[in-house]
Amino acid sequence: RPRSHTVTTTSSSFTANLSASSSTLAYDREFLRTLPGLLMVTEIVLGLLVWTLIAGTEYFLYPAFGWVMFVAVFYWVLTVFFLIIYMTMTYTRIPQVPWTTVGLCFNGSAFILYLIAAIVDASSVTKELDSHNYNSWAASSFFAFMVTSCYAGNTYFSFISWRSRTLQ
Repeated sequence: RPRSHTVTTTSSSFTANLSASSSTLAYDREFLRTLPGLLMVTEIVLGLLVWTLIAGTEYFLYPAFGWVMFVAVFYWVLTVFFLIIYMTMTYTRIPQVPWTTVGLCFNGSAFILYLIAAIVDASSVTKELDSHNYNSWAASSFFAFMVTSCYAGNTYFSFISWRSRTLQ
């Protein structure tokens, strides 16, 4: 004898809220027109140059360039991550996170570690090490100092934003 199958479905308020919030993903085009947004894009482009110029050489033979690679790739990935957060306005959906403090800590640490990496990079570039890689290493140290100045600028803007938040 045939059985009848009855399927009952229920929806929770969690899934209803999730589907409603995920369908309204915001996009902030104006962020790229601000000075912090332009600096962030510049950090991404110049940071990419730093680590690709080093990655195209035999950097693994010299521990100093390993440190520069770590800093460059680590902050490049995090900067891309933060750019996506700011462009999609995800920070408005997570109000529990003190975004001004997070931005200040991120940019401040990026500035300090990139400054150290740029100095290490520049001091490690010598013609005696490997003349074949000299131009790539010299260019990477130049761009590392450029990225450092961009992070310094964003640290300043983050500090201004953080300071205005703490005074309120």
